[in-house]
Amino acid sequence: MRKTPHRSIAMRALAVAALAAVSLPAAPAAAAPSAAAACTPAQVVANGGFESGTSPWTQSSTSVITSRSGQTAHGGTSYAWLDGTGGTHTDTLSQSVTIPSGCSTATLSFWLHIDTTETTSSIAYDKLTAKIGSTTLATYSNLDKNTGYVKKTLDVSAFAGQTVSLAFTGAEDSSLQTSFVLDDIALDTSGGSTPPADSTRTPATPSYTVSLSSNTSGTVWTGHESATFTNASSTALSEVYLRLWDNYHGTCDAMPITVTNVTGGTAGSLSVACTALQITLPTPLAQGQSATIGFDLGITVPSGADRFGHDGAFNNIGNALPVLAVKDGAGWHLDPYTNNGESFYSLAADFKVTLDHPSTLLVPATGTSTDTPGSSGRTVTTATASKVRDFAWAAGPFSKISGTSAAGTAINIYSVSGISSSDAQSMLSTAKSAVDAHAARFGAYPYGELDAVIDNNYWFGGMEYPGFVLDLVSTTALTHEIGHQWWYGIVGDDEYNSPWLDEAFTDYATDLALGKSGSNCWNSVSWASSAEKITNSMAYWDAHSSRYSTVVYGYGKCALHDLRRLIGDTAMTKLLKDYATSHWYGVSTTAEFKAAAQAATTTDLTSFWSTHRIDG
Repeated sequence: MRKTPHRSIAMRALAVAALAAVSLPAAPAAAAPSAAAACTPAQVVANGGFESGTSPWTQSSTSVITSRSGQTAHGGTSYAWLDGTGGTHTDTLSQSVTIPSGCSTATLSFWLHIDTTETTSSIAYDKLTAKIGSTTLATYSNLDKNTGYVKKTLDVSAFAGQTVSLAFTGAEDSSLQTSFVLDDIALDTSGGSTPPADSTRTPATPSYTVSLSSNTSGTVWTGHESATFTNASSTALSEVYLRLWDNYHGTCDAMPITVTNVTGGTAGSLSVACTALQITLPTPLAQGQSATIGFDLGITVPSGADRFGHDGAFNNIGNALPVLAVKDGAGWHLDPYTNNGESFYSLAADFKVTLDHPSTLLVPATGTSTDTPGSSGRTVTTATASKVRDFAWAAGPFSKISGTSAAGTAINIYSVSGISSSDAQSMLSTAKSAVDAHAARFGAYPYGELDAVIDNNYWFGGMEYPGFVLDLVSTTALTHEIGHQWWYGIVGDDEYNSPWLDEAFTDYATDLALGKSGSNCWNSVSWASSAEKITNSMAYWDAHSSRYSTVVYGYGKCALHDLRRLIGDTAMTKLLKDYATSHWYGVSTTAEFKAAAQAATTTDLTSFWSTHRIDG
């Protein structure tokens, strides 16, 4: 997503231009590469279930680790209870942990229950902060209240080889209690220098079939969805999770996305602010076996010019279809929704989506669409898409113009009222050139047609979905969003834990498509703290939102320009083309890219990664 919260694209362009103003000093000669340390998988938190007294935890008072009545443990009899006093109060809980070097994955997990007497649905009065060292990993509040424990999983791989403090701080304001209850805290390390292969990610090869019908305005959609999938893991699969991402835009009492009448499994409780739904399978699914779940689906589009929202008569319906969460070496990825960037991590899937709507509404969508007459005054749009990570659509009385790029990609531009015909034509021209420029560098565009919805009321710069983007009238932003068809769409990644892999790579691709060299743009880099890194997760950037765009987009793409200058244009061009090919419809990780880059040059890149703060 081309996120530019609270500032214009022009302002950001000036900031990036400022980075390019100074020349880069020559890099010192690199030392010979050293052998990677071996990884011994381990769980490094001691007494994470609090069943062995209080050691080695440090607590702010003797009542934090407890088995007293009033709360219950997730497992065993003891737990940590922070706050819950109903007055101004702070509780802390910490221990020192050593994360071994040589491991590609380090994952902090814990079970968290939050109950509160706060009645607000919009203000975080009471907060729990999880930190490692000086880095804030995540913050939870009274807004995240739940009826039971929810498992939280955070990537702390960047701290490999360090001894750091793992700390939880609960801060309560002057009235109305909030209790933060923790149990079964673990920090697991695993993996050597090479991450797990794509085949270990499961459930694999998903196939979604969806049939929905809308109301007269396109703001309410109801119908049915089914998902067929295969267990690719050697571990039997006893459950799956659906991500109901757009419930972030409502409350658990008034959810925009509803799933009912589940078949093929038993629905459990909603978690992660009602954006994750556990479905227990009737019998565990062995490796290579497939299953299908189905459910009735309801979607209510809220007001607002957002990726999920309606701007007057024009509806954007992104991230509304429930998709399967991914389980990999780090476990189930049930990260929270972020409005600062993306949380989305999904495997390439096939979609067949039938949308029954009034004929007065045009419905651009992911994939290739065909329209057939429906009942009186209605049209049925059937969209099919192969090997895509998500499906999005829009509905409204758009103005539409179409064309074909020089390389043969069909382009459709859908404009809301207020977009001039000249601006629409300009965006069509931009889309044609951008899709061909990216395809020439990274591989042919595989998704058939490409639809772009243009609306200058978006508070963000733009948003990408496979074969479908939302954008302002902006050459740079549209070129960026189309670049995401490769970096996130074709070459996938875990957008919550590794946002640089899609945003920095796409901004770099945007520069190349627009003829910008990024000359010397690394020189004005200024880090806000020792914890700030290009490779930080959205948990970090949500806590440091003012730095997200500068570091992930600006510093990230400048690092790639620097890498190109270091290894040479020809080597860099071949590196990215080959890397895209080898990860086509797969998932990229930082460690895999670093390994591919090192293999593309005889120059030792160890100091390069360190200087540019690219960890993993």
